[in-house]
Amino acid sequence: METKEKTAIKGGEFLIRDTDAQDVFIPEEWSEEQKMIAQTCHDFIDTEVMPNLDKLDSHDYPELMPELLEKAGELGLLGTSVPEALGGFGMNFNTTMLVSEVIGKGHSFAVALSAHTGIGTLPILYYGNEEQKQKYIPKLATGEWKAAYCLTEPDSGSDANSGKTKATLTEDGKHYLLNGQKMWITNGGFADIFIVFAKIDDDKNLTAFIVEKEFGGVTMNEEEKKMGIKGSSTRQIFFNDTKVPVENMLSERENGFKIAVNILNVGRIKLGAAALGGCKAGVTAAVNYGNERKQFGKSLTEFGAIKYKLAEMTSRIYASESAHYRAGQNIDDAYDAFVAGGMEPAKARLKSLEEFAIECAILKVHGSEVLDYVVDEAVQIGGGMGFSADGPFERAYRDARINRIFEGTNEINRMLTVDMMLKRAMKGTLDLLGPAQKVAGELMSIPDFSAATDESLFGKEKKALANLKKAGLMVAGAAVQKFMTKLADEQEVLMNLADMMIEGYVAESVVLRVEKLVGIKGEAACQHEIDMARIFLHNAMESIATSGREAIYAFAEGDEMRMMLMGLKRFTKEEPFNVKEARRRVANYVIEKNEYPFVK
Repeated sequence: METKEKTAIKGGEFLIRDTDAQDVFIPEEWSEEQKMIAQTCHDFIDTEVMPNLDKLDSHDYPELMPELLEKAGELGLLGTSVPEALGGFGMNFNTTMLVSEVIGKGHSFAVALSAHTGIGTLPILYYGNEEQKQKYIPKLATGEWKAAYCLTEPDSGSDANSGKTKATLTEDGKHYLLNGQKMWITNGGFADIFIVFAKIDDDKNLTAFIVEKEFGGVTMNEEEKKMGIKGSSTRQIFFNDTKVPVENMLSERENGFKIAVNILNVGRIKLGAAALGGCKAGVTAAVNYGNERKQFGKSLTEFGAIKYKLAEMTSRIYASESAHYRAGQNIDDAYDAFVAGGMEPAKARLKSLEEFAIECAILKVHGSEVLDYVVDEAVQIGGGMGFSADGPFERAYRDARINRIFEGTNEINRMLTVDMMLKRAMKGTLDLLGPAQKVAGELMSIPDFSAATDESLFGKEKKALANLKKAGLMVAGAAVQKFMTKLADEQEVLMNLADMMIEGYVAESVVLRVEKLVGIKGEAACQHEIDMARIFLHNAMESIATSGREAIYAFAEGDEMRMMLMGLKRFTKEEPFNVKEARRRVANYVIEKNEYPFVK
């Protein structure tokens, strides 16, 4: 894979292009200002939210969540992505991701805040006209007004554009009358502002509206009874001849579906970032308990089986974090380039997120699934106390589960990852065909065993990563050739392809992060980080080999199958590596520090 000369990387290009470690952002590089912002978030969650979790979950104090949002607004935590001119802090995207991460340990409060600041505020910020921005954004940034997002309906979940809520223009042409039902509306019980999606007359596509609760005709059911995030207000909302001024149409008629899709790009990657906060809190709670709990005369953390869990939890978090902030910096860099080229800032932000929509989908999946792994293993380490509602694990386990459903299910996001990649290839914006053909040709050739081995610190890892990309290109190219336009119907194969891309992207991200860190701090100071990168890469190679085999079995046969399986074996071949000892070193460090010990 040849690197292009100093051109900015495109979304999805990670599969066909190498990245230099110096070109990625790593969390160890947070500025002092960013660390102070993170500490403010930590302090707020620890002092205002954590002591009130039971009250929030019981809904006995319905005014508590709005009050907490207002307090967060006073600290500026609701306006991190809002420009200073509109009452916010105007932070770059990676900094807003950091805020999402730290707030992410706040259980239901994190859900309420992310819904307000993301899908509740950003549609107006990015798509509103100047009058709409001036009217709504400053009050949303302070928390004086709270926001909710009304897209999902009883018969339209993943297929959002099939919604049946209607908007009809009044005879005098001054208002739209909204009629319909929305469900699973986060913040629904106390929101002042609703972003509502409806179809005007017989339009094919949705239109978005800014609806104030005070417009009237807005009613709702009781709070939903949920498995987790019980403290978050979730209601069904009914609009009954709700009079919405025509000037409250958001953007243009029938542009609602595009708004929904683009805002979800933000929500996806920020959900992954928030999951990191929950992950780090989960490791800390687990090691705290494991260090204190005695069995057979020893602490739980002295047992190898527990060390395995702690090391896997920590390594997966560190790798996922690496990928999130790598992508976040890509988004920031693209934004800066668009603005420098004369693009209006709101459009530049949307365009930069759209450019990296593939990575946003990847990270939503990865972050949410790492969180599920972490809280599940934390419950296991807790044993009976893990299962008890009196312990620190049970709420985290239940609250984590929604993340694989929020912002598009992980199945939808997996299929989107492949679909977006292939569509860009068909449009010519991403050259997948050339590299895929090159890999296919390599399968027909005799392997070159004479090539010199790269003896640098990450030489073997870089070779392994290049081979993993070849594995993905080989299987994807063959699947496209086999199924052509019917590939969309082969969802099992699409899921296999997505998993190969996801694991490859995150594995490359963590290796690049540690390579850069070693360049800053030296190899001796980064032994645990090196171990984690190698642990994750080991796991990724095993996972990619399995996904690749399953896909090949699904569509190839005879000589073609044998050739592809041989190629897959070659591309996922791993140098011998004592992963047990690496895990023990990482676990021992976590145990010694009695917390998640890396960037917090």
